[in-house]
Amino acid sequence: MMLFLIIILSIYFTTILLLIYGFSKIKNFNSVGLTPKTAFTIVVPFRNEAGNLPLLLESFSKLNYPIDLFEVILVDDASTDKFQIPNSKFQISIINNIRISKSPKKDAITTAIPLAKNEWIITTDADCVVSKNWLLTLDNYIQTHKVSMIASTVTHSGNDSFLHHFQQLDLASLQGATIGSFGIGKGFMCNGANLAYTQSLFQELNGFEGNNTIASGDDVFLLQKAIASRSFGTEKIHYLKSNNTIVNTKPLDDWKSLFYQRVRWASKTSSYQSNFGKLLGLVVFGGNISLLFIVCCLLFRIGDFYSLLFFIITKSLIDFILIYKTNQFLKIRTQSFLLSSLLYPFFSATVALYAVLGKYEWKGRWF
Repeated sequence: MMLFLIIILSIYFTTILLLIYGFSKIKNFNSVGLTPKTAFTIVVPFRNEAGNLPLLLESFSKLNYPIDLFEVILVDDASTDKFQIPNSKFQISIINNIRISKSPKKDAITTAIPLAKNEWIITTDADCVVSKNWLLTLDNYIQTHKVSMIASTVTHSGNDSFLHHFQQLDLASLQGATIGSFGIGKGFMCNGANLAYTQSLFQELNGFEGNNTIASGDDVFLLQKAIASRSFGTEKIHYLKSNNTIVNTKPLDDWKSLFYQRVRWASKTSSYQSNFGKLLGLVVFGGNISLLFIVCCLLFRIGDFYSLLFFIITKSLIDFILIYKTNQFLKIRTQSFLLSSLLYPFFSATVALYAVLGKYEWKGRWF
């Protein structure tokens, strides 16, 4: 038993340490000194978001970017609370989603792109808020790098409840792993709430063809297709690590919604094109299952107490380093780590198992 735990946790420790190294390799880019040149089309799929859209559009109105160099396309996926476009100084339109697959969000993006006037597409979510130099920093990066897709950071801005702290730590670990994987040349994950790519890339990859039977993954599957292609690869797919491009999204307000959201995210792992992504998923699952096993051994006084406690401390320490470095970049104080780290293995293992066997609810629909 002890040998098995040593092997599993050694692999876990080495993998997370590699991600920490990769995280450090990606340098911050906050340049905004170049004259804006890039024209963007911002695509926002939404369903029943009348309460959130005004905040997103307000943040667009505060962008430090020429209004003639960006447009906004809102894609309504059969909302029941109809949203009216307010008066705006920038170009904005609202269209209805054309459903052609099992994935509403992929269909929304596919519907919008042929109507986009600009080569660069940016996707974000209706419950997000962007910073004023979001587009300017993206533009400066595009002008100084040969790039066709840019992934960037998403974080939570919630209240002081444990539920919101738990989500922030969970998302920080995902963002840390994302940045770290790009840093070691193994990018496999991104977030559609802050993803930019060219129309040329989307068309050459035939959009979401090949994975549109899976409800989620408009971001991850497109990224993995692009990295695997000869035309793009890691040379033209970058992660932009910048405080100027961090997008803030609202955390969920109940555990049931959070559980279903994480199940939706986990359900696509088995369909990853990236072998590294699949392997990392197995390593993380193994690390969490091992921690659950250790906790059970401690509760029933099985095995050597000090050895088992050492395993817990070692895993918690390496997790803390990755999360702490991510939160330093996000300029967020790390809170509720100890309690969250004790709960997370139970939560994560349950999500992983349910994703294989169960259904989940998203935007009032079951998948």
